[in-house]
Amino acid sequence: MVPQAVDLTVRTLGECRNESPLAPLLPDTDSTEHYVDEDDRVLFDDTRSMVAARKTKLDALPGFEPGGPRRKIFFQPSKTRVGIVTCGGLCPGLNDVIRGLVLELTSHYGVTKIYGFRNGYQGFIAKYGHPPIDLDAEAVSGINEYGGTILGSSRGSQDPYEIVDCLEQMSINVLFVIGGDGSMRGALTIADVVKERGLKIAVIGVPKTIDNDIPYIDQSFGFQTAFSKATESLRSAHVEARAVPNGVGLVQVMGRHSGFIACYATLANNDADYVLIPEVPFELDGDNGFLAHLRRRVTERGHAVVVAAEGAGQEYLESDEPGQVDKSGNRKLKDIGLYLRKRIADDFAAHGMESSLKYIDPSYAIRSVPANPYDSVYCIRLAHAAVHAAMAGRTAMVVGRWRGRFVHVPIALAISKRNQVDPTGDLWMSVLETTGQPRRFG
Repeated sequence: MVPQAVDLTVRTLGECRNESPLAPLLPDTDSTEHYVDEDDRVLFDDTRSMVAARKTKLDALPGFEPGGPRRKIFFQPSKTRVGIVTCGGLCPGLNDVIRGLVLELTSHYGVTKIYGFRNGYQGFIAKYGHPPIDLDAEAVSGINEYGGTILGSSRGSQDPYEIVDCLEQMSINVLFVIGGDGSMRGALTIADVVKERGLKIAVIGVPKTIDNDIPYIDQSFGFQTAFSKATESLRSAHVEARAVPNGVGLVQVMGRHSGFIACYATLANNDADYVLIPEVPFELDGDNGFLAHLRRRVTERGHAVVVAAEGAGQEYLESDEPGQVDKSGNRKLKDIGLYLRKRIADDFAAHGMESSLKYIDPSYAIRSVPANPYDSVYCIRLAHAAVHAAMAGRTAMVVGRWRGRFVHVPIALAISKRNQVDPTGDLWMSVLETTGQPRRFG
């Protein structure tokens, strides 16, 4: 489905009537290559053919609402009470976002009541016994230097009506949800219950996934750190493979449905010979299969490095318990890395070839580290954009960057599909050029 203008429309709580404390900082100029005025739009399409295919007038082309501070805001800062929650798996940059939200709210908007809800959506439900904590500048001082989240996290949904009950009882006006696909689905149900009850509570998402699989944003925070960290494992695998006869380094990286970490780590390192991702099926056996190609590569060059995303090749790993999912609703995956390790070793042995295979799985080391400088900058800018949107009464939306511009994306659109590596796109072409592997095996 190609998004239309109506799909990009952001829900609001009402008219903005209060003067923003940031209004004096706003330029009086129109949109430029570095700034988009709040009344302008960031076009969805960026090629002539895409625009032509719309067959519509320029002012009717679909565009995102730009992010950034507004001259008028919806909430009165001195009376605003805010909640922040982190949900789902860990990701580099969570603490950076928390810190950015708190400092922007307190330093620039003068909000004095900010609560951190602990251990994900469980923090709103009384039976779990996780009382909220007060957040201020002192509470978040230096937390960006550490991985993880000071608020804790959890997977799985909770009753949205109980969550809204909690928000009402605590007189919360704004809720920031930092999480991935499942967390954003939960945020949308919360926003829907808020709307159903006629409440004025803004629900703003800051999308988080190191797999980079949230659509309609250029990149999710933590991804840069994740693939940068993964390159260290590729480097180690390459050193190990070169040090012995017929050496094979096998690295499994995160990527349930999307192979972005595998692709970017490969391009950054430039030592991998093969990349296997969920988006591109591959044959293992036969003269043109992966195993035969790997054997030939090792025979010719003496070693090889294989990078596999965790969701690759799942068709070879039929589950004993089909349909099993985790608390986030994700299908439980079998370990493709261990399977490939056995198949590669068995294949070399069957063809009378000596081999030395080293297997590395850095998954949790990747997601638990602090954000690198790039992600730290991105996190704080996302936090600023989220606060500006919330204070202006936007709701049921996430902040992100599209074509390099910060924009507001309706949650419904952000969860409508999954961002994946396009097998016909230029990223996968760069991987093929770097590794020298065929477009497909088999």
